[in-house]
Amino acid sequence: MAEMTYRDALNEALREEMARDPDVFLMGEEVAEYDGAYKVSKGLLDEFGDRRVVDSPIAELGFAGLGVGAAMAGLRPVIEFMTFNFSILALDQVINHAAKIRYMSAGQIPCPIVFRGPNGAALQLSAQHSQACETYYVHAPGVKVVTPATPADAKGLLKASIRDEDPVAFMEGELLYNVKGEVPDDDDFVIPLGVADVKRSGDDVSILTHGKMVHVALQAARTLERDGVSAEVVDLRSIRPLDVDAILGSVRKTNRAVYVEEGWAFAGVGAQIVALVQDEAFDDLDAPVVRVTQADVPMPYAKNLEQLAKPSAQRVVDACNRVLYR
Repeated sequence: MAEMTYRDALNEALREEMARDPDVFLMGEEVAEYDGAYKVSKGLLDEFGDRRVVDSPIAELGFAGLGVGAAMAGLRPVIEFMTFNFSILALDQVINHAAKIRYMSAGQIPCPIVFRGPNGAALQLSAQHSQACETYYVHAPGVKVVTPATPADAKGLLKASIRDEDPVAFMEGELLYNVKGEVPDDDDFVIPLGVADVKRSGDDVSILTHGKMVHVALQAARTLERDGVSAEVVDLRSIRPLDVDAILGSVRKTNRAVYVEEGWAFAGVGAQIVALVQDEAFDDLDAPVVRVTQADVPMPYAKNLEQLAKPSAQRVVDACNRVLYR
C-alpha cells in the first residue's frame, strides 16, 4: 500500500493505462501543456507526447464528438471536462451518440470512451459551476456513471472505466483532489464497476450515498456513534450499474435508510434509490426512507447561503434520528 492523494491516484491510473494500451489517449482543455486544471494529467505530456495527450479548444461539444468518433474507430479516448458543469454543452454527443451507438448498430460498434472531470460544488463557484450532474447521465441507458470517493476507489474505478467497452461518465469530487488515502501498490489494481462498498459497518440505520457525500456520511456516522447509534455507510461507487444487492442487504440488516446526495431532490438519484428500496424491501422497513439533498435552488455564491444549501453532516444526523424516531 502507498499513501497518495486522490489527484495522484487518478494520475497513476491514467499513466498505467496509457502505458498498458497504446490506444488510450487523453484530450481536454489544458490537459497537456498546463498539466490539467487540477493537475491530474501532470507529467503525461512529457511521457506520452502530444499525439496522446491533446489540448483541446474551449469547445466541449466538439472535442467530445471527436472522442466519440475515435472510440467508434477503435481507440479508447479519455475526455476531460474541466468541470462536469461544462459537459452540459456536450450532452448531445454523450447521450445521442456515445450512449446509443452500440444499440443502434446491433452491437457491432462499441464506444469505449471515458468522460471524466470534477463534479458538484467546490467553494463559492456560484450556480453555473456548482451543479451535481449525475442525473443528466444516469437517466440515459447506455452510459455508465461512476463516482469515486477515495483515492483507492479513484484509481481502481478509473482503470476499470478505461478498459470498459461502454461509455463511462467518471465524476470526480472537486473538493477531493487533495484527500489522502492508501492505494494498493499494483499496476493491475482494478475495481469492477457496479460493486458498492460498505465504508462503515453498522446495525441501526443505513446511510446510502455516493461520491463526495461519502465523507459527509462518515462524519455523521461518527457523531451518531457518540449518541449510541450504529450507522452503516454504503458507498455505491457507481450509480449505473447499481449494486442492488448491497443496497437491499444493508437495508434488510438495519431496517432503516437515509439517502444522501449532493444534487437536487427533484428526480434525483435518491428518488430512484427510494423507489428501489420501497419496491424490494418494503416489508423490511421500520420507517420511511428519508433523503438529504441540496436545497432546491441554484447554488448561492454567498458563503453562508452556500453552506445552508449543501447537505451537511448535521442534516444527515437529523435524518437518521428521524427514521429512528429519536
